Amino acid sequence: MTSRSRATSFNAAADRYATYRPSYPDELFPAIEELAGIQLAGARVGDVGAGTGISTAQLLEHGADVVAVEPGEGMATRFRKTLPDAPLVRGDANALPLADASQDLLTYAQSWHWTDTTRAVPEALRVLRPGGSLVIWWNTTAHDVPWIAEQTERITRHTGATSPSLTPLDDPRAARKAGLEGLQIARRHLRWSRTVSLETHLGNLISHSGFLVMDEERTQEFVAAERARMRALFPDELVEETYVVDLWVARGSET
Repeated sequence: MTSRSRATSFNAAADRYATYRPSYPDELFPAIEELAGIQLAGARVGDVGAGTGISTAQLLEHGADVVAVEPGEGMATRFRKTLPDAPLVRGDANALPLADASQDLLTYAQSWHWTDTTRAVPEALRVLRPGGSLVIWWNTTAHDVPWIAEQTERITRHTGATSPSLTPLDDPRAARKAGLEGLQIARRHLRWSRTVSLETHLGNLISHSGFLVMDEERTQEFVAAERARMRALFPDELVEETYVVDLWVARGSET
């Protein structure tokens, strides 16, 4: 299964994505402002790979002037239902449908790993205003929580897919792996959690691309087995999911 197939798989499951995926902690947005040196209130922000609008909604709540960019029809349709008044244009990070030097920030929530960075980085630098920043973040799985680590291993065995890994802040190879080598980068890790129903937890798991490209029978086989395991761990059927947001801010040109 190709990376492109996995990337486009979300279009058929946009409602599942919008219903079950986590948002982002409140602490993320002051951290973006600090590392980028730009206040979100009044800032022009291109939210790239906006999906169903999870990150766009939070950026709007913080006062940003946001235009969302989304390539997928299914995701864009759900976005329009959720945020009918928010500007949305069709396109992707590799060929941004945005004018030169038009945005203070370009944000990529959960979407940077689907880009061709050899094209996406020059495109971002083209669109950013002088002093603007490319802002990337992921909710990554907290593998130091034993039951989460064990569940992640089961998912990898069942789907063959892995999620973006959390690299140490001082890892000198991280920028190269992210396709951001040569840029002025600041990073921060933000740990947070949410408590959800067991069914929401399971719905979140199977909203990921590894399951979306899989035969539905095999997906439901995994869900049934995982439901039994989770009930043994969480008899009240309330699951605390723990994440670490991996935040990257890469500054563009000052002139």
